Amino acid sequence: MESEAVREFIRREVKDWEEEAIATARFKAFSGQRSDWEARYQFWRDLILKVARHFHLLFISSSQVKKDWFNRGGLTPLCLDHVLFLMYNEGDIIRSVDLVDPTSGRLSQLFRKVKHMMVRSTSAEVMFEDHLILLPLLKDKTVEVVKVLSESQWTSSCVITMKKFQDICGGTREASAVLSYLSGCGKAQYLSISKKELIEGVKVSLSAAAVSGTTSLDLDVLHLTWTTENLQQQLDVIDQRCEVSKKAALASLNSGNKKVALRHAKALKLASESREKCISFLNRVEEVLSLIANAESTKKVSEAIQIGARAIQENRIDVEEVQRCLQELGDSIDSQKQVEEALAESDPSYVDIEDEDIEEEFRKLELELGNQNLQILVSQAGVDTAAGETEASESSKSLCDALSDLKLADNATRGSTILNSTGSKRDNISKNLKLEAA
Repeated sequence: MESEAVREFIRREVKDWEEEAIATARFKAFSGQRSDWEARYQFWRDLILKVARHFHLLFISSSQVKKDWFNRGGLTPLCLDHVLFLMYNEGDIIRSVDLVDPTSGRLSQLFRKVKHMMVRSTSAEVMFEDHLILLPLLKDKTVEVVKVLSESQWTSSCVITMKKFQDICGGTREASAVLSYLSGCGKAQYLSISKKELIEGVKVSLSAAAVSGTTSLDLDVLHLTWTTENLQQQLDVIDQRCEVSKKAALASLNSGNKKVALRHAKALKLASESREKCISFLNRVEEVLSLIANAESTKKVSEAIQIGARAIQENRIDVEEVQRCLQELGDSIDSQKQVEEALAESDPSYVDIEDEDIEEEFRKLELELGNQNLQILVSQAGVDTAAGETEASESSKSLCDALSDLKLADNATRGSTILNSTGSKRDNISKNLKLEAA
C-alpha cells in the first residue's frame, strides 16, 4: 500500500487537515487530565480505524502509522505513541504474540489468556511491535469468513483444509489471526493428520454454539476433502496438458509433419485416459463425502424426532391431536397461498363490479343486521334506554368492522358514501331503540 494513497484519503476525510492552526493543536502531545485531550484521542483513534477499514488492513505497523500515514511536511503527531498505547490498553489493538496458539490444547490456551490478562505490555513494547492487529477489523473479518463458509455449508459446523481457509481469509497471516481469534472464542479448532505428508485443517462452528470436540469422523472428512482438492488440482493440470497437446498436434498437422502430429496425438490420448481415471476417482470421493453429509443430516432429523416424541410424552399430548393441529396448519397455509395467488393475479372481474351491486349487498347486510337487533330487543324487553343505545352502538361498530374486512377496491367517494349511510343507519337504530324502550 502506498503512503501517498493513505494521505490522499485522509485529506478527503478530514476537510480541515491542511489548516495550520488546527493541525498544530492536533499534533501536540497529550498533557493534563484525560478530559483535556479526550476529544483529540477519539479523533486519532477513529481516523486510524477508518484508514485501516478503507484499505482492508488487518495488520498495521506503529512506525508506518507515525512516519507515513500522518506525515505533514516532515511533521508527525507527537501524541501518536500515546494513542496507540491507549488503544492497546482498551482492547482496540492486540499484538500477534497475544493471540492464542490454535495448535495448542484448550488448557494451554486458557493459561495463555490468564497470563495475557495479568501481565500487560508497556508502551515501549507496543511501539516497537511491527505487526499490531486491529481487533474491530479482526472481528469483522471473522464474521465475513463464517458467512462465506455458511453459504456453502448447511450443517452446524464444517471441516475444511488449511489451504482453503487461507484462501477465504485472504492470506497466511490473516488466516492465522482469524483462526487464533476463533479458537480463543471456542468457535474453531485446529485439525492435523500425519499421513505421507502433514494434512492441516480447521473445524469451524457455523452456529451460535461452540465448536464440538474433534472426532475420528472429522479427521476422515478432512482427509477426503484434502484428497478432493488434490484431485481437482491434478485434473486442472491434465486439462492444460490436453489443450497444449491438441494445439501442438493441429499445428504439426497443418505444417505437414505427420510424425510429430502423431506423437502429440498419442500424448493427447494418454492425457485423456488419465483425465477419465482422475474424474472417476474424484466422483467416488465426492460421493463418500455426500453420504457422510446425508448421514449427519439423518442423525439430526432422528434426534429432532426423538426430542419431539419425548416432549409429547412429557406433556401428555395425544398423537391424534398433534396430527389434527398439523392438518389445520397445513390447511391454513394452503388458504393463505390461495389468497396471495388471487391477489397477485388481480382478477379483472373485481374491477367490473358496479356501484349498484355493492349498494345492494350493503342494503342486504343492513336489513339482516336490523332483524338481528329486533330479535335482541324482543328478548331483552326490560332493558333501559342507555343499555339499548350502547348495544346499538356496538352493533353498528361491528357492521363497520365487517365492511372494512371486505377490502373492496373502490374509490374514496364511494367510501365516504358508505360511511354516511352507516352513520344515518346508526341514528335510525338509536331512535327505534328509544321508542321500543318508551
